[in-house]
Amino acid sequence: MRLSRLILLTATFCLIAISVRSETTLEWWQFWTDPTVKPVLQEIVADFEEQNPDIKVNMTDLTWSNGHEKIVIAMASNTAPDILELGSDWIAQFADNGHLADISDDIAKDSSGMRGWSLAEYNNKIYARPWFLGTRVIFWNKDLVEKAVDSLPFVPVKFSDIYDAATKVSKLGKNIYGWGSNSPEKHRLYKKFMPFFWSSGAQLFSDDGKYCVLASTYGVEALTQYKQLHDSCGFLGNQRAIEDAFLDGKIGFVISGDWLLKRIALENRDINFATSLFPGPKYPGKSFLGGEYLAVSESSPNKSAALEFIRHITSAANQIKFCKANHSATPSSSEALSDPYFSSNAHLSLFNRQVVLAAHPPVDPDWVEIESLIEEAVEEALFGSGKIAVPLLDAQRKIEAIKAR
Repeated sequence: MRLSRLILLTATFCLIAISVRSETTLEWWQFWTDPTVKPVLQEIVADFEEQNPDIKVNMTDLTWSNGHEKIVIAMASNTAPDILELGSDWIAQFADNGHLADISDDIAKDSSGMRGWSLAEYNNKIYARPWFLGTRVIFWNKDLVEKAVDSLPFVPVKFSDIYDAATKVSKLGKNIYGWGSNSPEKHRLYKKFMPFFWSSGAQLFSDDGKYCVLASTYGVEALTQYKQLHDSCGFLGNQRAIEDAFLDGKIGFVISGDWLLKRIALENRDINFATSLFPGPKYPGKSFLGGEYLAVSESSPNKSAALEFIRHITSAANQIKFCKANHSATPSSSEALSDPYFSSNAHLSLFNRQVVLAAHPPVDPDWVEIESLIEEAVEEALFGSGKIAVPLLDAQRKIEAIKAR
């Protein structure tokens, strides 16, 4: 009797030990803290845990103001989580340092149904999976523009169309402005300038990648056009202030992302507005392309489970669920775009047309530093001496020095 009880107890302890050993806990750092979105994200995580009872997912919230710094510290101290949400322009930096797992072989079988892979590729390897893409379009107040312009219907096809209309809007009355112009704001201002830059035919580096050509004739022309709008009819403020003024009916034209559609919906704003593709010398122009990506830490002992979770959260069904909650326009899943939420909304459809036409910065481990130099050059041109070519040339020399290191 004692022997049988001993055997039974031993078996029970073994089962408990096996159960403990078989449970996997994934640590995931992410940036979605919005109370309208977080519950949906938690629901998607709970669904995964229910389908995979041996896997637990712990979510840690980051903010865009200090999240990059926290990730850098975690990587350096070997305390990185299993899964990271990364801005697209961070991927090369962490891949170059060996901190991200190469997932090329793991995503090959399902890569055709996703958009945005070029932002995740570094040295011919894939280091992250696209989750949501992001671009910017032209928002304009139809009431103000139609009062100001002579020829209707109005469609901004060239830069000059916006400049002419914005100038006329600014003459409609006191506290009415044609253009929303960004004040110096980190990670914001250069993203407003780069669509002008790319749409004008300018490029950051020569075709062979050896030389920075930021200050080319095309680049100078692009900054000149942007400065004309800024100087002649602009409301100056940070992104939030510009959007507040636009929603209050005070600005004719702004550049913004799909988050402005979310504000209009959630705040029940009564504004007669339109969205348009970015203009250019050749229509349509090129906007800025970025995105939010999910990557696996190279140090993670749970790579297989981490990839399963990433596949789950980026599935078409879960992207649709998340986009509806967040009023997002541009999922990475091509399949998701067939949902009526996207296909029946003219503004969301336009954002997805612009994604196809958008350009993105080079996938470069030095991009964070390069970005800062471009932003400083634009600031100097707009708020400093007023010269255009000089700050661009100065930034070009500094970028070449970075690449020569």
